[in-house]
Amino acid sequence: MESYKINSSYNNLIKLKVTLGHFATTSSHINYFIDLTSLKSRSNEARAVAKSLCSEYISSTVVDTIICMDGTEVIGAYLADELTESGIMSMNSHGSIYVITPEQTSAGQLLFRDNLISMVKDKHVVLLLATATTGRTIDKAIECIEYYGGDIVGISSIFTASDSVSGHSVNGIFHAKDIDNYASYASNNCPLCNAKVKLDGIIAQGGFSKL
Repeated sequence: MESYKINSSYNNLIKLKVTLGHFATTSSHINYFIDLTSLKSRSNEARAVAKSLCSEYISSTVVDTIICMDGTEVIGAYLADELTESGIMSMNSHGSIYVITPEQTSAGQLLFRDNLISMVKDKHVVLLLATATTGRTIDKAIECIEYYGGDIVGISSIFTASDSVSGHSVNGIFHAKDIDNYASYASNNCPLCNAKVKLDGIIAQGGFSKL
């Protein structure tokens, strides 16, 4: 499998590692594996990602809560610091920003335990993801946040294949156009499967497994 890195125009620490092949996710088949492990886990890279994403909210007046998906909690913590330092207000009584993650049931539904509901209800929420391809994860997260009474003021993802989902703009550092011929297919209508191309790996929230 061929791998290479794509540099971000925001910061030279932010590099997108991509591998060409045939991969299955929980919601689609894709022709590139996008490896965001170091961007989510290394402190200097996670801080650089947070600083880049922060610029999208400079004109915002209030952010109370950052809800992290796809293992982006480290970036979320740095984003909270960057937003606070940039002067973004929080309506929370302590004046700081919550950084939380929903749980996922075996049926794939998202939920917040009782002790976290107050951090969502009537709060101005930024949704943070690693990737946004089909939009299904965002749709589930939006449904969950709105169910618990949160007000979504922004959606950010390191990589996004869509400019908007369910009427919400998606802010991304990298976009589908940055990857040559990037494509996402419905699992039951994948041209690679139809051409008898074997899967190279399975991509799940916890990581990548080579086949």
